[in-house]
Amino acid sequence: MMNSYIKVGIAIAIGLSLSSHVLAADGGNPKKGKHLYKKECKACHSANSEGPELTPMTKTMSQWDRFFTRDKHKAKPAVFEALSEQELKDIQQFLYDHAADSD
Repeated sequence: MMNSYIKVGIAIAIGLSLSSHVLAADGGNPKKGKHLYKKECKACHSANSEGPELTPMTKTMSQWDRFFTRDKHKAKPAVFEALSEQELKDIQQFLYDHAADSD
């Protein structure tokens, strides 16, 4: 009986760890995202810019997911409007893959 509880617990733990990666942009290309991040984001979010410095490691994976699902760059929404849905997914995937708590 106890052995079956352990197996169920292990299965749940594995499922939860795998499901955390599903939160990132489904279908995003991190290589394209890196290029787009450098092109579209770094101009305002680097050490030498007026905006706050942001790097992929500035936030955790869940914080990046929340940013893309809820916040959507509230300070300057036109920035997101200029990008296609695929481009946003690509940037999100790059940021997610290189977040502070990523592998």
